[in-house]
Amino acid sequence: MTTQFESAVIADLERLVPMVESALLAPLFDFEAPILQEAARYSLEAGGKRVRPVLCLLAAESADKSAETALSCAIALEYIHTYSLIHDDLPAMDDDDLRRGKPTNHKVFGEGQAILAGDGFLTEAFGILAGAAKLTSEQKVQAIQTLSEAAGWRGMVGGQSLDLEGENLVKEGKPYDYARLQLIHRLKTGALLRASLELGAIAAGADGGIRSALREAGAALGLAFQIRDDILDATSDSETMGKRVGKDEGKNKITYPKLLGLDGAAKALEDTTERAVGLLAPLPNPSSLIAWARFLSVRAN
Repeated sequence: MTTQFESAVIADLERLVPMVESALLAPLFDFEAPILQEAARYSLEAGGKRVRPVLCLLAAESADKSAETALSCAIALEYIHTYSLIHDDLPAMDDDDLRRGKPTNHKVFGEGQAILAGDGFLTEAFGILAGAAKLTSEQKVQAIQTLSEAAGWRGMVGGQSLDLEGENLVKEGKPYDYARLQLIHRLKTGALLRASLELGAIAAGADGGIRSALREAGAALGLAFQIRDDILDATSDSETMGKRVGKDEGKNKITYPKLLGLDGAAKALEDTTERAVGLLAPLPNPSSLIAWARFLSVRAN
């Protein structure tokens, strides 16, 4: 039985994903390097729910502006996300061979082309923001600053570094506490979801209060998303997830279920989701984002 919030999420996907898809693929033609073009399109066309760009568009709508005002920000976000997946799957990182039910990029095109495809997405994301026709010069600067923070040393890159370091700590039997786990998740996964909502606020020209609420709600959603990911890695199967599961245990990663048990992880997920909902509720038009917060906390993949 489909719940009310699941119905709202499906309606948002049907309404917004076609807009995102056409804009995502538009720059991926007429490369001078054909293998690189194929590698880039391979990962971008592999599917996925387009969570980050859709949340960005919904954040703009939550501030009573049209989704189209944030489309360039949404595309930049999905390029950054795609780059991160390609690089995370590499042997030097998480060493995965399956992503969204298909072989990972480096398994198909080799490590060199996969790295370059990821580099291309990372670079082009900022070019898209710099050339965004619907953003003022000030909004472009704010958007570039926000996305670079989320993707760089104070965001995903920093979180990935801490995650790799954490694997070594576990191997060496050294302490690895809850605070460190929260920091890794805040940076590695949470930062880009936080930026998704904040970029929507920037594109909408929202005031400081709305932008702050969306930023904080995005941070809570990001943490909830990762807790749910940890739970699914411990309890789901590869067919449902479209990627290898049980890998966290195999790589000595510390996760929420490992530190808190499954019940404790579920309680942390509930608390974090409720924090996100509480932050979203006072916004001018919060209903879609609240439905997404509920949906992401119970998603099956």
